[in-house]
Amino acid sequence: MMRRLLPFLLVLPLAGSGPALPPAAPDANLAKIKLPAGFRISYFAQNVGGARSLALGPDGTVYVGTRGDKVYALPDRNKDGRADELVTIASGLNEPNGVAVRGGALYVGEISRILRYDNIATTLRQKPKPKVVYDQLPTKEHHGWKYISFGPDGKLYVPVGAPCNVCLPEEPIFATINRMNPDGTGLETVAYGVRNTVGFDWSPVDKALWFTDNGRDMLGDDKPACELNRAAAAGLHFGFPYIHQGDLPDPQFGKGKEASTYTPPAQKLGAHVAPLGMKFYTGQMFPAQYRNQVFIPEHGSWNRSSKSGYRITLVTVDASGKKATGYQTFASGWLEGQRSWGRPVALLVMPDGALLVSDDQNDCVYRISYGK
Repeated sequence: MMRRLLPFLLVLPLAGSGPALPPAAPDANLAKIKLPAGFRISYFAQNVGGARSLALGPDGTVYVGTRGDKVYALPDRNKDGRADELVTIASGLNEPNGVAVRGGALYVGEISRILRYDNIATTLRQKPKPKVVYDQLPTKEHHGWKYISFGPDGKLYVPVGAPCNVCLPEEPIFATINRMNPDGTGLETVAYGVRNTVGFDWSPVDKALWFTDNGRDMLGDDKPACELNRAAAAGLHFGFPYIHQGDLPDPQFGKGKEASTYTPPAQKLGAHVAPLGMKFYTGQMFPAQYRNQVFIPEHGSWNRSSKSGYRITLVTVDASGKKATGYQTFASGWLEGQRSWGRPVALLVMPDGALLVSDDQNDCVYRISYGK
């Protein structure tokens, strides 16, 4: 049975000010969110304009990328599950969607370059000057925003989306996932045929790379399916632009292509749901059946006649960590009829086991917890 809970609205002070104000009145929108029994949702932070990718610093500060021009920090010094303040680290950037933390430095992924802010925990209030790690990525904006993350191998993974709805790009770096050393050297491609991934993570069981991919548009309401993929090895091709959803030839580019030539998705997702910043749940707060399972924020369709997505889904994985066994809704309520008031983007598993969720329509970061 699903139940609705009334969390509290957080009022954030300006950067550098005193403690946060007491919680305000219950929020009517959050009361609409449906979760499994025992789960509750509240605001970790509000007024976070265009909140997108999330990363965690070693001191517990949450860093937030956007598709505008700003990057934010959300400190929670008293560890009460609510950010104390909203700090603007940088502005004037080119769609700094991607954020990642390593060795005390904040890495930020813009359209065509990767920046690094050293000693970010001690400099975040000083408008720190970044160092350019890499600046040779394509400048095309179509699917150009980056999701970045460090893998178990210590390398920074950076995708480059297709510069189109569907096409055969001239430059081989398009429609790929790549990795580089933390200093920007050694760029190499690890996955091909990836139309537009804005979320990936590594299995806690076998360290394989899993990623979401947004399916092409203009083939109707119900095809192709968006995808959750598993890269069992480097160098695999996942089909774009020839084969979609593992078994659907593209009407223009799929002629003469065999679906068996390409790696099929681990799980077909809904058509046009726009799956973004997926995460394996590695915390201890949620019940045991959720551990090592995949949570996916579905940002929602933009041109489907009846909207789809606007929710968080759960893909269950078997004990081997290699096979998806189910796909179901975990959290919903951001879509009312054909009108949305929120769009989930990215997830972050916190040290206490709570799950943070960014929302670039409601300009906030939620906190999903379980139990008392």
